[in-house]
Amino acid sequence: MFTAGALVAVGLVAASCQTTPGETFASADSGTFAGASVNIASLTEVVERSPNDASAYNVRGTAYGASGRYKEALDDFNRALQLDPTFHQAYANRALVYRQLGEFDKALADYDRAIRTEPRYAPAYIGRGNVYRQQNQISLALADYDRAIRLQPDDPQGFHNRALIYQTRGLHNFAIEDFTTAIGLDPTAPEPYHGRGLSNLALGNIDSSLEDFNRALQINVRYYEAWTSRGIALEQQGDYVQAVDAYNRALSINAGYEPAKEGLSRLRGKVPGGGILGVR
Repeated sequence: MFTAGALVAVGLVAASCQTTPGETFASADSGTFAGASVNIASLTEVVERSPNDASAYNVRGTAYGASGRYKEALDDFNRALQLDPTFHQAYANRALVYRQLGEFDKALADYDRAIRTEPRYAPAYIGRGNVYRQQNQISLALADYDRAIRLQPDDPQGFHNRALIYQTRGLHNFAIEDFTTAIGLDPTAPEPYHGRGLSNLALGNIDSSLEDFNRALQINVRYYEAWTSRGIALEQQGDYVQAVDAYNRALSINAGYEPAKEGLSRLRGKVPGGGILGVR
């Protein structure tokens, strides 16, 4: 049985992990990630050679955005939209920058423009759904994810995000189904394994949850939320020594992560050393 503290911890970890794997900026033509590794200097040369090419500004804007250089990204997306007011990817890209900056009204307005310009552009529905989810407008978010899945059923993001909604509502069997679909579409992303593990844990399927957390950690060993979730599952099995180890691993990556600190606090006195960081 779950202790009250562990139940709270599951909720805290789930709430802290309401993220989207791989949410990225879209290039001019394919909707794929441009990436921070793109040489911005070379993209600047392209812009200088073609100063009236909206696509050139959009592509450089994706590189700026992926690098966290949001002012430069906004400047490029603004210029792209001045040159081509029907450029739906640029609206969605600018919306993502606004979302990263916490300017949610501007983000929603740009996602709306992207959708009006191209009603079948699935990434805009996913992006708008993410803003709605952050604003706790759950029904609107769910409707957008449903629409994105219908438009692009081979994209794992729609399934993953819809699973997060189901998880928030306590519909863990539905969440597990969507996380599993997301994993089938992209088995290299750790987040759906972790999400599925949390729903399995909430249902009391501890062995299955540990399998999921272990798989997430195989993909990303620095995934401190997954280390914490692994600790909670081990704690429920009564394996306090390994649980302490998992919580410590999480804190070695993020020393301020409260769910892991609370896990150690629950186990203090139940293992040699009291669960102090460094106990193995």
